[in-house]
Amino acid sequence: MEIKRNGTQPSIKGPAEWFTGTVRIDPLFLEAEDPSRATGATVTFEPGGRTAWHTHPAGQTLIVVSGCGRAQRDGGPVEEIRPGDVVWFPPGEKHWHGASPTTAMTHIAIQEKVDGSSVE
Repeated sequence: MEIKRNGTQPSIKGPAEWFTGTVRIDPLFLEAEDPSRATGATVTFEPGGRTAWHTHPAGQTLIVVSGCGRAQRDGGPVEEIRPGDVVWFPPGEKHWHGASPTTAMTHIAIQEKVDGSSVE
């Protein structure tokens, strides 16, 4: 058994190559340990902050924990997401997600690595 204590992993500023606006990533389990491939983080988007368009080779699950956000898949409408909502993006589906223009949003993001990568 391994316990990762709250506060022992530093927050990370969301890099400008991946995000627009102010975004904070708080690692939960970013390094999958064999045989597991799962990684996860809590991600907080300030109002108007969002991801760039991207895909995940094994898909991605988002669990919205606070605020009001938005998500969109390529070719689909912009959808509002709220606390308690669980969003699934299938493998290879191009999408983005983030806060609404006026309200911050926090979600837990869980995805699996394929050939060492969890996002493209």
